[in-house]
Amino acid sequence: MATRRKPLPDITRPITLKILADYLDLSPATVSIVLNNSPVAKSISPETRQRVVDAARQFNYRPNLHARMLRTRLTNTVGVVVPELSEGYFTGVMLGVEEYLLQAGYLYFTVSHLCHPDLIEEYPDLLVSRSVDGLLLVNTELRKRLPLPVVGVSSHINMPGVTNLMLDHDLATRLALHHLYKLGHRRIAFMKGQTFSLDSESRWQSIQAIAQEIGITIQPELCIYLEKNSWSPELGYPPVRELLNRTRDFTAIFCFNDTSAIGAIRAIEDVGLSCPRDISVIGFDDILVAEYTNPRLTTVRQPLHKMGKSAAELLVKRIQSPDQPFSDTVWFTPELVVRESTARASTLIDRRSKASGLR
Repeated sequence: MATRRKPLPDITRPITLKILADYLDLSPATVSIVLNNSPVAKSISPETRQRVVDAARQFNYRPNLHARMLRTRLTNTVGVVVPELSEGYFTGVMLGVEEYLLQAGYLYFTVSHLCHPDLIEEYPDLLVSRSVDGLLLVNTELRKRLPLPVVGVSSHINMPGVTNLMLDHDLATRLALHHLYKLGHRRIAFMKGQTFSLDSESRWQSIQAIAQEIGITIQPELCIYLEKNSWSPELGYPPVRELLNRTRDFTAIFCFNDTSAIGAIRAIEDVGLSCPRDISVIGFDDILVAEYTNPRLTTVRQPLHKMGKSAAELLVKRIQSPDQPFSDTVWFTPELVVRESTARASTLIDRRSKASGLR
């Protein structure tokens, strides 16, 4: 006996959840769980979940967002606060954030404060007033507690109810300095990031500790302290050019990030030297263009895309399951990526010795 097929819904009128459920011969609750990507959706068979998704797409089903808001008090909207949106670190993080939020069906507002103190203060309140369900902060401090879930990427927020996603800066520094040490570098120039960059102090403390641990002396005259509020290679160019005008008695530079490293390489070339033949340069982050600079940049890779995606996923979980316990800190592991901008220090040392008549 042939199975009687359900009649197709009347698509000339809006398709409701009940009509869709009747057509699929499922309960409205099951259809709602699948379409809202509820935490319990995994208990429903993959075949059933696919049937629901396919039917919703076929009949152009649109949920009643106003009714959902009244029922759940959620808007499926989050706020994302970043210092800026130029190419580099933040692009890598945001690609991961956007990928997950789009997949999870969340709308997001993104605001950039450009490190202006008043905007850092005002933007979280502004987003809360727009009824976002949670906040995701990238390298941005939070100055007061908020009545909603908060996740920070490299934000160093010491506050109850906030989950921080952090890189292991000690390991990152150890990877970079061991690499330079094995290449024979002992006189190394170091960059410290701007005071408003929240990773600056943690990474500088790691540099001081790890340098002492492996026997590298930090020379005050070879320390560069970044100040400019810039996210272009201009960040690294002027201070390295100034350093080279004062002294060239060093064989490597450990830069604060890849953007400043690109500027540093340009400064080295502009005074008639070469990277890495004369001075090795190592960056930090492994931004998208690092592999395509000339020379290709040796750098400490932060898993930027993974950190962004994980932050978004964690924020959605905290929104959907507010009573569940969550860790205060989630740690991520860096990786050293060796390319062309670092080489053995002996080349430059030998050439200097020959020029001075030493053997």
